[in-house]
Amino acid sequence: MIERNAIFPGSFDPFTAGHESVVERAIPLFDKIIIAVGVNIAKTTMLSLNKRIELIQKVFEGNKQVEVISYSGLTVDFAKVHNCKFILRGLRTSADFEFERAIGQTNKLLNEQIETIFILTKPEHTFISSSIVRDVFKNNGDLTHFLPNRITKEDLTI
Repeated sequence: MIERNAIFPGSFDPFTAGHESVVERAIPLFDKIIIAVGVNIAKTTMLSLNKRIELIQKVFEGNKQVEVISYSGLTVDFAKVHNCKFILRGLRTSADFEFERAIGQTNKLLNEQIETIFILTKPEHTFISSSIVRDVFKNNGDLTHFLPNRITKEDLTI
């Protein structure tokens, strides 16, 4: 039997309700989804790598189809090592599509065996981004509509 494994790469700083929705809606399509938390030394993050992994694991606790792993380097190389034939990406806006299309086409040139799959965000999540969540958090705003139910504002404190 051919496994239908996908990776969902990102920095997830923090993991948002929109991210959760994309993964939840993709679960029926794949045997396994690896949420690949990227390490980018050029990027300053609000949450440590370990904290981001811990929070995502909390969101999908008990779901054997979802695994959370950190990675660095090329996404297609990570996908190949973990036997993933699909890269899952969420799209909020047309600007996201243009950006993700270029990355998807680059990945296809790097490894023609891997397909990029796009899932549109739900309308109520279209405006949510990790940078907006960080800004609301830093200014002591209400994060209820921005985070998955299993993540609280207190979880984001270091």
